Amino acid sequence: MQPSVELASRRRVLKLLGGAPMLPLASSLSAAGLLTACGGDGGPAFASASFSNMSAPSLANPAAMATTTTSSVMTLKFDDGSTRDVALAYRPFFTTGDMVPSGAGGTVLAGGYVDINGNPIMDTSGATARQFFSDCPDGSSLLTVDGAKVSGVKGNTVFAVVQFEYTTRDLAGDSMYGMLPSPIAILTLDQDPGTGNLTLVKYFNVNTSAIKGLWITCGASLSPWNTHLSSEEYEPDAFVASNAQLRGFSKNLFGDENTANPYDYGHLPEVTVNPDGTGSIKKHYGTGRISKELVQIMPDQRTMIMGDDATNGGAFMFVADKAADLSAGTLYVGKITQRASANDARTGAMDIQWIKLGHATSAEIKALVDGGIKPTDIMDVQTKDPSDAAYTKIVFGGKSNWVKLVPGQEKAAAFLETHRYAALAGGNLGFTKWEGTTLNAKDKVAYIAMSYIYKSMTDGSGGFTVGGVKAGAVYALNLKGGQKDTAGAAINSDWVPVDMAAPTALIGSDLASADALGNLADANRVANPDNLKFSERLRTLFIGEDSGMHVNNFLWAYNVDTQQLSRILSTPAGAESTGLHAVTDINGWTYVMSNFQHAGDWESPLHDIVKPVLDPLVRANYKDRYGASVGYLTGTPEGIQLKA
Repeated sequence: MQPSVELASRRRVLKLLGGAPMLPLASSLSAAGLLTACGGDGGPAFASASFSNMSAPSLANPAAMATTTTSSVMTLKFDDGSTRDVALAYRPFFTTGDMVPSGAGGTVLAGGYVDINGNPIMDTSGATARQFFSDCPDGSSLLTVDGAKVSGVKGNTVFAVVQFEYTTRDLAGDSMYGMLPSPIAILTLDQDPGTGNLTLVKYFNVNTSAIKGLWITCGASLSPWNTHLSSEEYEPDAFVASNAQLRGFSKNLFGDENTANPYDYGHLPEVTVNPDGTGSIKKHYGTGRISKELVQIMPDQRTMIMGDDATNGGAFMFVADKAADLSAGTLYVGKITQRASANDARTGAMDIQWIKLGHATSAEIKALVDGGIKPTDIMDVQTKDPSDAAYTKIVFGGKSNWVKLVPGQEKAAAFLETHRYAALAGGNLGFTKWEGTTLNAKDKVAYIAMSYIYKSMTDGSGGFTVGGVKAGAVYALNLKGGQKDTAGAAINSDWVPVDMAAPTALIGSDLASADALGNLADANRVANPDNLKFSERLRTLFIGEDSGMHVNNFLWAYNVDTQQLSRILSTPAGAESTGLHAVTDINGWTYVMSNFQHAGDWESPLHDIVKPVLDPLVRANYKDRYGASVGYLTGTPEGIQLKA
C-alpha cells in the first residue's frame, strides 16, 4: 500500500471509531476524524467492547516476566456487525526515584518522602545517604478541572493524583513498612489532542502537614464531585502502648517518636486539585476509623461503601447528610445472615442488614482527638479473660479482646474505636481483607474484592463460616432503596447493599500443589483481587491482583454481560497491580490507569523457581528493586485493524 493510501485508510478507520471508547493511540494522526463522527454521519454506532485474553508470561521469555507487559487486544463492536481491534501497550509516566519536572524550572524526586516541615527524609543506612523514595505507588485518579492553566502544557490539561503507600526497605535491606509518612502528588499531564497520549509536565507534592501526615495510603477513587478520595489502612491500635511502627513513623515525620497520635490516622483523606496543578488535602474524621481501602461513592453523592482491609473486618457504610460533603453523616456496620445454600460453599452467600453506629461531624471527632482523648477514656480492653460479666468478648484483628465501654462514650467509640465498637453493637466482623470497592450503576450492583477467604471467614469468629479459598474472590452486592436499619429506622439512601455473593467466574482456585512455574493458584483465574474499577461505557470490571499465589500478578477485564474474563496485563514478578482507575471519557479518550509496586518482592516457595533468572533483570529494570512505575494502558496504531 502506498503511504498516502495507507494514511487515508487510517483516517477512515479512525473516523469510523468516532463515538466509541478509545484508548490513546500513539499516532501523529489528527483527532478530527476520531472525535467528530458519532455514528451520525452514516457510519456504524458503537455497541460493545471486549478484551482478548493474553497468555501468562513464562521463563521462555524472562524479560516479559521482569517488566510490565501486555499483548491483549481491545475489540470494539458496532451495530452493523463490524469490529475494530486495537492492540494494547503500557506507557509509564515515570519510575519512582526519577527526577521529574517540578513546574518551576527545576526537578523533584518522584515518590520522594518529606517530613512535617517539607524537608527530605534521608536514608542513611547505606554507604551513601539519599532521600527515601517509594517503590509502592498505589491509588490514582485521572481528572480535568475547569479553567485549568499550567505553564508548559501545549495540548489539553489533564491531572492525575497519585499516592504512595509505603517503601519496602531501606538501603540496608531492613523493612520500612509503615515507617514513613505517605506522600501524595498531583501530576499535570499534557494531553495530545490528536493521539490522546499523556506527557508529564509538572509534579506537585501535596502539603500534608496540616493533617499531620498520611498513614499507609492504599487504594483510592475519584468522587462524583471530582476530588481524590484516599485511604489510611491498618489503623494503629491505640491500646498498644509500645507500637514500634507508629514510633518509627512519628520519628521520621515529626523528628520525635512520641509525637504521633494513633487517633489521627485511619481516616478518609480528600484531595482537591486546583487549576494551576497544585492542590489541598483534608481528613474526614467522621467516617469511621477502620482499615480503609478503596471507597466508592454512589450516584446520590452521599452513600459510601468502604473497604476494610483487615482480619475480622466488617461491612461499613457511611451516609452523608449532604451531597458532595463528607464532613457529617451516619455510620453503619453490616449484620450478616449467611444463606443456608450458596452457589459456591467456598465463598458463601449472605444477606446484609445494617446497624447504626452513630452520627457525627468530622469537626467534633477531630476535637476529641485534639483535646487529648485517650483510649482508656473510651473503653477498657483486656487481652486475657477478666472473668467479669461486665466485659464482652469480641475478636479484634484475629485475637480475642474483652471489652467494657465507658458510659457516655458511645460516639467516641463508634468513630475512634470503630472495629471494637462495631463488634460490641452486634456487627459481624468476620471478613478477611475486604479491599477494593466499585460500582456498576446501571445494574445497581457494587463489586468488592475479598483478597483472601480464610482465617476469620472460615473460623466462625465473625458469626458466619464459609469453606474458604486462599485465592479469594470478587463479590457482587445488590443495592436497593427503602431499607431500614436493625432498630427500624429508615436509611436515607437508595444505594444500600442488601446481599452479597461471588460470581463463579470471579472466584480464585487454589492448587493442591505448585505448578511448574511455582504458582500456588490457577494462573488462568483471578487470585487475590485487590484493586477494582468498573467502566460503565465498556461494561467491564477491571481487577488488579495483590497475590502471594501468582508468580506474576495480573490485571484482568471481566465483561459483566458476556461473563468473559480476560487477562490484559502482567506486572513484574513479585509486584502487585495497583493504581487502577478506568476513565471513560477525557476529551474523547478512554484511559485505564495502572501502577505496580514492590517489583522483585520474592516469596518462598512461590518464587523459588523463577528468582535466580528474574532477580537480576528486575534489579536492572527498576533501580535495584527500589523503583516502580506509574502509568496507563494505551493503544498502538500498528494494532488497529478493520474487520467487516
